[in-house]
Amino acid sequence: MMPPASASEGAGLASVSYLVIGQVVGARGLSGELKVRIESDDPERFFDLEWAYLGDERRRMRVEDVRLVKGVALVRFEGIADRTAAEALRGQYLQVPVDDAVPLGEGEYYVHQIEGLQVRTDTGEELGYVHEVLATGANDVYVVRGPGGELLLPAIKDVILHVDLEQGILTVHLLEGLR
Repeated sequence: MMPPASASEGAGLASVSYLVIGQVVGARGLSGELKVRIESDDPERFFDLEWAYLGDERRRMRVEDVRLVKGVALVRFEGIADRTAAEALRGQYLQVPVDDAVPLGEGEYYVHQIEGLQVRTDTGEELGYVHEVLATGANDVYVVRGPGGELLLPAIKDVILHVDLEQGILTVHLLEGLR
């Protein structure tokens, strides 16, 4: 799970300036190429990168080359010329400015837009706030924390009824067994 670039719990939506698109998991070869675990639904977006930002300090790096191999992005940055320099970046997150984010389709949202939303049932009951979004194989799961404890809500159309980003509210229907 990538680190949230999102709103704090109960605060509604925060201003997000960068999105995580991958994490450096190691070096490949001797010439400074990085193996990057893809944290984006669109791996092809890596081919459009001219610049990326690494780590918490968001070090601006010029992208020289990108290849996709077996579900991993192999990225070469200007100034990273050997395996030692590449290995030193292990664990760092690769980010892009939110203005460079891949546009989403209707009904699609970025994780940072969902985290922090207030959660209400279709009957008006307040459940708390989306604390975290877990990516699973089948569908995302929204971790909701509130006065009643923690709830895990599958992000499926039978449960997630409406997302109102302007009001900061997620309306849900609790199927039997979700409490």
